[in-house]
This record gives sequence, structure tokens and C-alpha cells, in this order.
Amino acid sequence: MDEADFDRVARDELTALEDAFADIDPDDVEVSVSDGVLRLDLRDGTRIVINSHRAARQIWMAAVSTAWHFDPAESAAWRAPKTGEELRPTLSRLIREHTGVNVPL
Repeated sequence: MDEADFDRVARDELTALEDAFADIDPDDVEVSVSDGVLRLDLRDGTRIVINSHRAARQIWMAAVSTAWHFDPAESAAWRAPKTGEELRPTLSRLIREHTGVNVPL
């Protein structure tokens, strides 16, 4: 995947994640985007930061003193090569654990 393709698929993924929170109460999950960084502030004080990293061709996510690096996969999912975790289910699990809110990703 060349740089332009990566930028497109990463941007599309971050936009899709942002859009998934359109109907979620901002008191539960406050969503902000700045310079391609998606930030989710959860009602319990947890902060989740998600951004694309062009040099590594990954999407990075950090939350609760843990960091994940997700590679684009053939199935349109983003998968962490070390653990096999996928971005969307991992994000959904974190939000559910910290807020009780189920976000369909």
C-alpha cells in the first residue's frame, strides 16, 4: 500500500469512527477531532486518543496506559499484529467497560 492509499483508508476509518458517535450522548463520550487526531473523553475521565501514523502505516490508539498499533488488513479491518485484536471491537469494549454504553462500530 503506497502512502496515498494509506492516507485515504486511514482517513476513512477515522471518519467512520467519529461518525459512529453521532447519536451517543456527549455526556457519556465527548468526541473531538483536531489535525487528524480523534479524541474521546469518557464520562469516567478516561481519554482515548486515535490517530493515523503515516510512517508506520498504522492507526495508533492509546487509552488507560495501554497503546495499540493497528495495521490495515485485507478484510477492511485494522488489526494489531502483536495481539490480533481489531480496532473497532477493542474500542467498543473500552467504551463499554468505562461507560456502560454500547457503541455499534
